[in-house]
Amino acid sequence: MNQYQVPTAEKKLIGSHILVAILALALGSFFGPLQAFEHAGWDFYVYLKPLFKSYYQGLTVHGVLNALVWTTFFIMGFLTFNVVFGLKRPLKNMLLAKVGFWMMVVGVVAAAIPILANEATVLFTFYPPLKANWAFYVGLTLVVVGSWVEGWGMFMTYTAWRKENKDERTPFIAFASLVTALLWQICTLGVAVEILTMLLPWSLGLIDGVDPLLARTYFWFTGHPLVYFWLLPAYISWYAMLPKQAGGGKMFSDSLARLSFWMFLVLSTPIGFHHQYVDPGIPPIWKFLHSMLTFGVFFPSMMTAFTVVASLEYGARKNGGKGALAWIGKLNWNDPSVASQLLAGILFFFGGIGGLTNASYNVNLVLHNTAFIPGHFHLTVATAVTLSFIGISYWLVPYLTGRKLWQPKWATIQAWVWFVGMIIFSNSMHVLGLLGAPRRVPLNLAPYVPEEWNSRLFQVGLGGAILFISGTIYLVVMYMTVTNKQRVEKEVEVPIAESMQDPAATPAWLDRWAPWVYGSIALIVVMYGPMLFELIKNISLTSPGFRVW
Repeated sequence: MNQYQVPTAEKKLIGSHILVAILALALGSFFGPLQAFEHAGWDFYVYLKPLFKSYYQGLTVHGVLNALVWTTFFIMGFLTFNVVFGLKRPLKNMLLAKVGFWMMVVGVVAAAIPILANEATVLFTFYPPLKANWAFYVGLTLVVVGSWVEGWGMFMTYTAWRKENKDERTPFIAFASLVTALLWQICTLGVAVEILTMLLPWSLGLIDGVDPLLARTYFWFTGHPLVYFWLLPAYISWYAMLPKQAGGGKMFSDSLARLSFWMFLVLSTPIGFHHQYVDPGIPPIWKFLHSMLTFGVFFPSMMTAFTVVASLEYGARKNGGKGALAWIGKLNWNDPSVASQLLAGILFFFGGIGGLTNASYNVNLVLHNTAFIPGHFHLTVATAVTLSFIGISYWLVPYLTGRKLWQPKWATIQAWVWFVGMIIFSNSMHVLGLLGAPRRVPLNLAPYVPEEWNSRLFQVGLGGAILFISGTIYLVVMYMTVTNKQRVEKEVEVPIAESMQDPAATPAWLDRWAPWVYGSIALIVVMYGPMLFELIKNISLTSPGFRVW
């Protein structure tokens, strides 16, 4: 399995994705701590007034670059790597992949210009009637369509492989990557329709107003499955790579792993109404049904937790691990890739529980517009996802460049610093939310801050400062690695864990696409079709645009 060498052209393409991703993370992460500092009363935005007009402009930069650009570029690069390495063949159509990549790059530039000019200060969710410059919407469209095009190239590569290997099970890392790409193709239809039929014509002056409820519904058609688009690449690494890295473990069950990915495909999209509990235009029955499916999608997450922990425990006990929990100490914590992903997984346990809380109707009504929510998604996308991607890059970048990872000890320190910073930051945000602190608000400017918030606001700033230090260490390690004159002595090994179960013994129905794809589409039609029909039939394009900041 590990003998296949990814062709140079594919390495360069994958490396280009990782480069853009890390540049986006660098700029976006600069503005993240600024939000935390503002909450603590350390308003550094004063010094940026010539460049940035408001807290909300910085918040938009942070959200768009970290949640959209960093993740999408890293994921598309990592999925491409998995398909090529897993199937042991180059991309079927390299030109298509390059076209998709450059569409994404042009899209990022097109969206970034109005954001930096304060012409698209609409935050990560870009809810209308907040109105952005038309270039922002064009840019986001290009990023989405470019990622589609890259996905088509992966599917073409798989089709060619399948013709030559009709009876073989698809190698897991390729299989899981293709399911993730398909999930993205399906779920982004919502935001694509929102932009192309409403936001873009509106920003160009072709229509006078928008329907905010319909726009929010389109957005959350994409918005929550977007979380699983972020998470599933991390799951691929946790399932199929981390066990071997952590101590020579094996994947506990190939069948369970595949089933969990199919369940994510089927259940991830028709759950968006749990983000719209307070929207009066959505009848309670639809909110109830989507909340039930939200609890349902927690089940494959629990399957993932069980399978990954069992895989890690197998390797640790093989290396002498004892006791109910003491075996954890036998994992390879000195490897920065392992430490990053293990720490990400630990914090994700708490993030997952917070997700169930958010899906609970009565509790959601209390928490949804509070600081509890940023606390939650900083455990998910900013830790489970981002810290896992950082860990993956610690072996992937040396593999792509042929250069040794610079100072692995510093890379390990970086993971621990992130872990500590996120505990302080996220815990404080959760508690502030329980105390009633609102989200999307510069609390330092609010005249009504209760005294009981003060210590927690300071901790938000402290956590943000520690996270900033960790992010800086990561960028230094990456820069020094790609410029490192020390070459690896031999090809970096791609850490693929064998399965305890022979993949050939995996039931054939877990490697067949049609039933799962049809089931996914059918459930989306049932759970979204009637409501979208009503909203479109009664569309009211009456809300004018607003530019608040």
